[in-house]
Amino acid sequence: MFNKILIANRGEIACRVAATARRMAIKTVAVYSDADANAKHVSVCDESVYIGGSAPKDSYLRWERILEAAKASGAQAVHPGYGFLSENEEFAQACADAGLVFIGPLPSSIRAMGLKAESKQLMEKAGVPLVPGYHGSNQDDALLQREADGIGYPVLIKASAGGGGKGMRAVDKSEDFAAALASCKREAINSFGDDAVLIEKYVQRPRHIEIQVFGDTQGNYVYLFERDCSVQRRHQKVLEEAPAPGMTPEFRQQMGEAAVAAARAVNYVGAGTVEFIVEQKSDGSMIFFFMEMNTRLQVEHPVTEAITGQDLVEWQLRVASGEPLPLQQDQLRIHGHAIEARICAESPDNNFLPATGTLHVYGLPDCVSFVRCDNGVRVDSGVRQGDPISPFYDSMVAKLIVHGDTREQALSRLDTALAQTHIVGLNTNVQFLRHVTQSRSFAEANLDTALIPREEAVLFKQERVGLNLAVAGAIAHTLLEEQAVEASLAQRHVWLDPWARRDGWRSHGPSTRRFDFEFQGEVHTVQMTTLHDGALQLDVAGESGVFSFAPVTQGIDVRLGERRQIVSVYRKEAVAHVFTAQGATQIIAIDALAHAGDTQAEGGRLTAPMPGKVVSFAVKAGDTVTKGQTLAVMDAMKMEHTIAAPMDGVVAELLYAPGDQVTEGSELLKLVAA
Repeated sequence: MFNKILIANRGEIACRVAATARRMAIKTVAVYSDADANAKHVSVCDESVYIGGSAPKDSYLRWERILEAAKASGAQAVHPGYGFLSENEEFAQACADAGLVFIGPLPSSIRAMGLKAESKQLMEKAGVPLVPGYHGSNQDDALLQREADGIGYPVLIKASAGGGGKGMRAVDKSEDFAAALASCKREAINSFGDDAVLIEKYVQRPRHIEIQVFGDTQGNYVYLFERDCSVQRRHQKVLEEAPAPGMTPEFRQQMGEAAVAAARAVNYVGAGTVEFIVEQKSDGSMIFFFMEMNTRLQVEHPVTEAITGQDLVEWQLRVASGEPLPLQQDQLRIHGHAIEARICAESPDNNFLPATGTLHVYGLPDCVSFVRCDNGVRVDSGVRQGDPISPFYDSMVAKLIVHGDTREQALSRLDTALAQTHIVGLNTNVQFLRHVTQSRSFAEANLDTALIPREEAVLFKQERVGLNLAVAGAIAHTLLEEQAVEASLAQRHVWLDPWARRDGWRSHGPSTRRFDFEFQGEVHTVQMTTLHDGALQLDVAGESGVFSFAPVTQGIDVRLGERRQIVSVYRKEAVAHVFTAQGATQIIAIDALAHAGDTQAEGGRLTAPMPGKVVSFAVKAGDTVTKGQTLAVMDAMKMEHTIAAPMDGVVAELLYAPGDQVTEGSELLKLVAA
C-alpha cells in the first residue's frame, strides 16, 4: 500500500479522498491555485503545493506542474478525483512515465472510452446494446445535418469528448439543427479542446441508469449495482438514487453483466461507471442502450457506498496498489435505499444561472462527513462557512446523501435534512430540491429525464412561507437582538432609563411600534402593540394576532395567533433570511425614517449576470430586435448562457468584443426602444 499520495483535484472530492487516505494511514498532498489558497481541501491534507493561477488552465489542468509537485513531495501515486485531468490519457501516461501510479484506469482504457464515437463502435463489437445514431469521424456540417434528418427527430447532439452535460443539445426539428450544432461545437471546444460530435436518436421517456463497475489487475470484475440519475437539468444530474426504483433482479443482472462486458472490452482497472439510457415501454417493460463509460469515480458514488457498505475510494487505492478486488460478485448485497442531492450555487428560477458569493451562513443538518452514513445523513463538502464560491470552478457546494431502510424513509429523511440546510450569502437550489422531492412524480418514482419540465408548475417560483410568518420571524429576531444588547449593557452596569428601553414600557396605556417590510416585491406596514399585561399583538396585512417568541436550540419558537412554528432567522444588512419546516424566504426591513432613494431603472441596459467571457454577439449596432431574441452568449462556470432582449428595440452599441472577460454587472450592449 502507498505511504503518500497526491490528490490532483480540489473541493469536495479532494476532501473525500483525503478522508479515506487518513483512515488508511496514508499521507496526502494537496495542490491549490490562487483562488484556493485558503480552501478546505488544503487544510485537510498533510501538505500542499501551489500550482498556479485561479483559472483551471493555469493550475488544475497543468499536469506538468502537478507531476513536479508529486515528485518533489515524495508521493508514490496520484488520485485525479473527477473532472479536470481524471479522464486525460496523456496525464495518466505521464504519471506512469514519471514512475507514479495513476489511481485510475490504464491510458489505453481512457483513450478507448474517451471518444464517444469510437467507444460506441467498440461496444457494438462487445455485444452491448446501442442507441441508433451516427458515430462517424466525418464532421462536415452538411453531412451531420443529413444524418440527423435520416435518424429522425428529436435527436441529441453530443460532444464526442464530452461529459457532464457540456456540449450537448436536444433538437426537435430539422430547421433548428444548424444553430444547435454550432452552439454544441463552441461549448465542446471550450470545455474539451475538441469539437467533434455524435448524433443519436433522442429516446422518449428515457431514464438515465448507470452501473458502478470495478476491475483489478488480476482480471477480476464486479458490478456494484445501479444508480438512477434521471432527474436532470441542462443535461446535468440533480438527484441520484440507488437502487433504481422499479428494477427487477433479472433486469439488474442483465445491465450489470453488460457493464462488466464493456469494462472487459477495454481491460479496465479501477472504478468506472457504465451509463445507459433506459427506454420505458407503454406495457411497463424496459430496454437499455449503452450511452458512455466514465473512466473515473463519479460524483454520485456515495449512494452506492451507502447501499453496499463499501468505501469505493479505499477500493481504488487497494486496486491501484496491486491488490485484488476486496469482494467478489456473489459477496455484494444491497441494503436499503440511498438518495443524493447536489447542492449548487445557482438560481433555479432564473434558468439555473450559476451564482457566486460568500457563504456568510453555512448551516448543515446533523450528519457525518464522507463514507459513513451511520445516522442516515451524510454531507460531502469542500467548503466552510465564510468561504467564497468563485466563478472559476463548478457551482456545486455540497452533496447531501441520505440512507434509509426503504425509499419512502430515505425520501422523508432527505426532505428533513434539506430543511435543516441553511445557506446565506448566495443563491442555491436547496428549496428547489425540496420542491422536486415533494413533487408527485418523484415521490411516486415516476422517473425520466423530463421530470423537471413536466413538474415545472410546482417546482419554480414557489413561495411556501407566507407574509405573516416571515414578518413574525424577522421581528422576533430583531427583538431578541435588542434584548441581547440590553443584557450586555446591564452586565457592564450601564443604566438605561425607562424611555430608552425597547421593551414597549410606557407610564400609562399600551404602546405601538411600527415596522416596514418589503416582501415579494410589495411594501407592508406592520404594527406591534404592547398591551397592559406585557403581551404583544401584531397587525399584519389587516389581520391581528397574539405574538410571542422564545429562543430554542433549533432557532426561535414563534407564535402568531393560533399558529406556532420553529424558525431560524439570519440577518444580513437589511435582509432577514427566514428558514422554516415549510421552506425558506427573504424579507427586507425598510427604515421608515430614511429617504427612499429609489432610482429609476436604466432602460436598455443589458448586463452580465455573473463574471465570465463573451462568446459571441448575435446582433450588431443598428439591428432591430424583438423581446426574447438572443443578443449575446456568455461562458461562465463551464456553461454557456444566453442574453436575451428584455423588450423590442434597436441595438445602439456593442460595448465588448467576443473573447473579452467581463465582471458581474458589466453593461454588454445598449438597447433603445424602437
